Amino acid sequence: MRNNKINKSTSGMCKGHIQANLVIVPKDLAYDFLLFAQRNPKPCPVLDVTDVGSAEPKLMAKGADLRFDVPKYNIYKYGELTDEVSDLTDYWRDDLVGFLLGCSFSFETAMLNASIPIRHIEDNHNVPMYVTNIETEPAGRFHGKMVVSMRPIPYQMVTRAVQATSRFPQVHGAPIHIGDPSLIGIKDINLPDFGDSSIIKEGEVPVFWACGVTPQSIAMTSKPELMITHSPGYMFICDPKDEDLAVL
Repeated sequence: MRNNKINKSTSGMCKGHIQANLVIVPKDLAYDFLLFAQRNPKPCPVLDVTDVGSAEPKLMAKGADLRFDVPKYNIYKYGELTDEVSDLTDYWRDDLVGFLLGCSFSFETAMLNASIPIRHIEDNHNVPMYVTNIETEPAGRFHGKMVVSMRPIPYQMVTRAVQATSRFPQVHGAPIHIGDPSLIGIKDINLPDFGDSSIIKEGEVPVFWACGVTPQSIAMTSKPELMITHSPGYMFICDPKDEDLAVL
């Protein structure tokens, strides 16, 4: 990734290692964002926070560099997506603070180990993500709607999927909704707001998990001066293993 040799979704990559969402904001917004994450642990579980001006996530990947070690970044200015880049050479500043947030890609190993099929891995595309009608808890200058990721699960395996993912609260944990997408404000399941559409086959149920792309929805609503994020599905891969976050 640092050498720009990988430019695709990281789902299924480096199996067993924690994957993380990235949010970078100026120091004067960092407390507000930390408070926002603390009040919204389902979509924004904090794994690591960098020192001001440092690009090294010392807890999750000592020696890594958040300016270069993500395949693709989104640049939001005053709520508008203004650029997509492969590194942050042109955007890094000495007042920036980086946050790594848990990602549902991290519990997919546990799902696969439980013989639960994962459609976006099978079909080699990005996971579908949707902006919902679920309000997050506001904090400081940040407010807006929660984003969810969706995986079609055979109905007889839904309970197993809940059990498998509940063990990982730091990477979103159990689903927040199962079934009818309209109940959480999704009008067309075939038109995700981020990522790619997944086919839902007969006998399958759409299951929705809180998603670390929520801050990008929050950026569009709250319109901060600057928020840098990963591009949805293009995650930061950490040194620790998924099982290091398991609670059962």
